[in-house]
Amino acid sequence: MTQSTLTPEAPIADRTLMLQVSGLNVYYGESHILRNVDLSVPKGEMVCLIGRNGVGKTTLLKTVMGLLKPRSGNIMLEGRSILSKSPDKRARLGIGYVPQGREIIPRLTVKENLLLGYEARSERPRNAQEIPDQIFDLFPVLKDMLWRMGGDLSGGQQQQLAIARAIMGQPQLLVLDEPTEGIQPSIILDIEAAVRQIVATTGISVLLVEQHLHFVRQADRYYAMQKGGIVASGSTSELSNEVIQRFLAV
Repeated sequence: MTQSTLTPEAPIADRTLMLQVSGLNVYYGESHILRNVDLSVPKGEMVCLIGRNGVGKTTLLKTVMGLLKPRSGNIMLEGRSILSKSPDKRARLGIGYVPQGREIIPRLTVKENLLLGYEARSERPRNAQEIPDQIFDLFPVLKDMLWRMGGDLSGGQQQQLAIARAIMGQPQLLVLDEPTEGIQPSIILDIEAAVRQIVATTGISVLLVEQHLHFVRQADRYYAMQKGGIVASGSTSELSNEVIQRFLAV
């Protein structure tokens, strides 16, 4: 049952979940950043995490990826705890991560950046020097830029490259941290369409942090954060003006 009231959603113990975060508490030194966070991402769905700056959204994504260690709580991928796994092992288990700022390698070509995505696979494909057609179906602009340096691309093109590189690793869960930040509106629509197509055609689950309302509404469900905790959740089809004003409006 969905909910759109301003109350946290209880965690669901269910093998149909790709990701389940339960009772997560994370500190920076003695500063309590994440407070008893419960969040779940069903298989084959897109879940959007919203909230104003500084409420802990990026901290949550970094903790899911293993870049930060929680003081308590659990993180489960397809019903198995991954708390003890390092970031590289989490990548090989099927988590693709595109951090805020994209972090493509500017002195490598677009093709070289894409091929790095194979490193996240447990087994490299036989044709490990080739780019699958699926990548160009999702991001056509990259096909004509394979030999350009990553640093020469626009911000929007770099974001598309970063997401494409993550897809090269064949993730089961794609984690995106503000993929439209600082990007021109026309490219935002391209990225929205590509991410929605990834979910629809590959079955990959997506967890993203996003402030752009139109993109938020592309997700199946949302969670809203405030002061390090989840304070609202529900279907994006029921996303109320109250929630938008409280957690998205500047």
